[in-house]
Amino acid sequence: MTAPTTINALKVLEAGRLAITQESEALSHLAASLDENFTRAVELLSERNSRVIVSGIGKSGHIARKIAATFASVGQPAFFVHPAEASHGDLGMITPDDRLLLLSHSGETAELKPILDYSKRFHIPLVAITAKENSNLASVADVALCYPSVPEACPMGLAPTTSTTMMLGLGDALAIGTLHIRSFSPTDFRTFHPGGNLGKQLSRVRDFMHTDDRLPLVPVGTLMQECLIKMSYFGFGCVAVINTDGQMAGVITDGDLRRHMHSGLLNDPVELVMNPTPTMISADILMAEALAIMQEKTITSLFISINNKPIGILHIHDCLRAGII
Repeated sequence: MTAPTTINALKVLEAGRLAITQESEALSHLAASLDENFTRAVELLSERNSRVIVSGIGKSGHIARKIAATFASVGQPAFFVHPAEASHGDLGMITPDDRLLLLSHSGETAELKPILDYSKRFHIPLVAITAKENSNLASVADVALCYPSVPEACPMGLAPTTSTTMMLGLGDALAIGTLHIRSFSPTDFRTFHPGGNLGKQLSRVRDFMHTDDRLPLVPVGTLMQECLIKMSYFGFGCVAVINTDGQMAGVITDGDLRRHMHSGLLNDPVELVMNPTPTMISADILMAEALAIMQEKTITSLFISINNKPIGILHIHDCLRAGII
C-alpha cells in the first residue's frame, strides 16, 4: 500500500456521485428488463404454505440475507441458508414444499452445487438471480432472472457494487410482488412489526381512545352552563351532543364557545352552539391517519363512532402517548 495522500474533497464528491448515478441508471435498465419471467417467479415464490429459502455466498450472501428478511416482513415466510453450512447438515432445513431463491453473479458459484443437486433430487422449485443467462445456475433454474450486464461502479470494475445493487433491487421487487398477490394490509404489516417506530405508526385508534365513563357526552337540550362543567371535568376541550337515540347530534369545542360568546351564553341550549357536522372517525383507522386528520382540520380531538353513535374520543395527547409525534 502507498502512503495516504491529501484528500481532494471535490474529487471524492465527484466519485461518490458518479457511483450513485451509475447504480441508479443500472436500476432503470433493470426495471425496463422485467418480463414474464418476473411474474412467473413471483407466482412460484408466493405459493401458499411454501417458504422461500434464499442463499448465496460472499456479497451475494449478504444481499440474500436482506432479501430473506424483506420477504418475511411482508408476510412470506423466508430464511437464509448459508451454502457452506448446507452441505454440512443445513440441507435438512429445506423441504420439498419450499421454494429456493439462489443468488450468484456468475451463475457458476461452486458452493451452491450441493443446494442445486438437492433441489433436483427432491424436485424443489428454484428461482435464480444472476447476470449470466447461459450459466449453469440459470440453465437448471425453473425461472432465471438475469439482470443487465452493466459496469460496476467500482472504477477498477472489481468490487461488487452495481451488480449487488441490482440483486437487491430484484429481491425487493419480488417481495413487493408477493405482497400484492397476498393482498398484504397495514394490519398484517403491524403483526410482523410490533416494535419500533413502524409498530407505533401502525397502532390503531381503538388501542388508545377513551371510552365509557371517560367519554364527554351531553344530551340535546342541556344548557351551556352544565355543558361547560362537563368540558372542564373531562379536559378534552370538547363534548359530544347526543339525541334520545344516543346518536351524535353535534360537537361543541372551545372554538365554538369563542365564536358564540355573549352575555346570555350560559342559558343557551347546546343546540345553538354545537357544530352539527363534526368530523368523526372509525376505531379501526391507524393512529397516524387520525393525527393527519387532526392536523388537516386544525383540531385537537376526534370522536370515534359506530353507526353515528359516539363510542370513544381521541385527543392529540394520545398521539404523543402512542409515540407517533
